[in-house]
Amino acid sequence: MTGISDTLLVAVGAQVLGQTLKVIVHSVRAGRPQLHYFINAGGFPSAHSAFATALLVGIAFRRGLDSDVFAVAAVFSLIVIYDAYRLRGAVQRQAKMLNRLLRERGDPEVSELSGHTLPEIIVGVLLGGTVATVYALGFGMS
Repeated sequence: MTGISDTLLVAVGAQVLGQTLKVIVHSVRAGRPQLHYFINAGGFPSAHSAFATALLVGIAFRRGLDSDVFAVAAVFSLIVIYDAYRLRGAVQRQAKMLNRLLRERGDPEVSELSGHTLPEIIVGVLLGGTVATVYALGFGMS
């Protein structure tokens, strides 16, 4: 056993970087620390997309585009990104509508932070791809 795969470490690093950027972006917007964004789903950028894309790009560098493991990672990444945008985005829109009703009744609101917009996804994909590419070219993932 040689330890943890650098491909996995790069993917986790992209995820952590995405969540950290999310805290910074939302803290600047709010004018005060927003540390809860470090563990929340949704928001800018999409750390899920960064994670999945970094894994995919890392595998592309290590195993090549014609490998079966790349194909599995591509399918996995597309499912994660689709889910973050379409499915969890729909849940987020429904939560916003539900909260309007709950506010009218004076009831506690539900969390609206669960999905991603297309720009959040695109930035997450670019972030994950960049992290994996920089690592691969700088430290070698072949």
